[in-house]
Amino acid sequence: MLQSYDERNRDLLININGELKHRDEAGVSPFDSVVQGGDAVWEGLRLYQGRIFKLEEHLARLVSSAKALAFESIPDVADIRQEIVRTLAANKMTDGCHVRLTLTRGVKVTSGMDPRLNQAGPTLIVLAEHKTPVYDTRGLSLITSSVRRFPPDCMDPKIHHNNLIQSILAKIEANVAGADDALMLDVRGFVAETNATHVFVVEAGQVRTSRLVACPEGITRDTVLDICRKNEIAHEVTDLSLTEVYRADEMFCTGTMGELAAVTTVDGRTIGTGEVGPMTSRLSRHYRERTASEGVVVVDGT
Repeated sequence: MLQSYDERNRDLLININGELKHRDEAGVSPFDSVVQGGDAVWEGLRLYQGRIFKLEEHLARLVSSAKALAFESIPDVADIRQEIVRTLAANKMTDGCHVRLTLTRGVKVTSGMDPRLNQAGPTLIVLAEHKTPVYDTRGLSLITSSVRRFPPDCMDPKIHHNNLIQSILAKIEANVAGADDALMLDVRGFVAETNATHVFVVEAGQVRTSRLVACPEGITRDTVLDICRKNEIAHEVTDLSLTEVYRADEMFCTGTMGELAAVTTVDGRTIGTGEVGPMTSRLSRHYRERTASEGVVVVDGT
């Protein structure tokens, strides 16, 4: 699974600390913390007909992560929201767009790891692209990665940080194996998530997903669980072993960039019938209904 280039993104304007520049001219200092050590936090947002779905939840998670990393300065949420609005307006975007927010600790006076060297910052980057959901909804293939997700005593997954080397290494394994993505386990051998998304399985009509032991607090994940609650769909948050994955009736992954996408093979094993299952289709329909009616208005979507 390789994302494709959208010609509409050729002349994007990127917002860095409030300054809008062409994508070919935009950049951050080589002394910025995100360059020096991946010292930054990020969020992915999606724009539907002028509205960003779950915007406040994403911004709250961004601030929470920055606090956990002891950022000395964090922009006001209203200011971040305004820069998103400016960026979308400058690019004339109203629908079918993905926005990646990055907040770094800022610029260092000299190269080094010590946060005390950061004497200017933070740096806020707003990157908005024309981008439809990236996964093939007809069914994805996964392989189990040898790379394990950290537990909270190594690196708390509740910090949505930019240090994504674990995910990249897992994705490399998936690429080599010819799979769409990699399924990642925690250090105990239970399912955590994929290299980019949360995962759910369906067994005997019950929707099940992993505990937040070695995976982040997913906003799309929370939305799916809320849909289950509101529609009286049996669901459970629990430890999931690979055996439970292999024998599942259905499996799907969730994330802002890809929404809900069925998984039909894992490690060469066919999941259920090998096609998109009825529960996955039902939950996807409910999710689309929410994105079509909920969200914070940021641009005129008419």
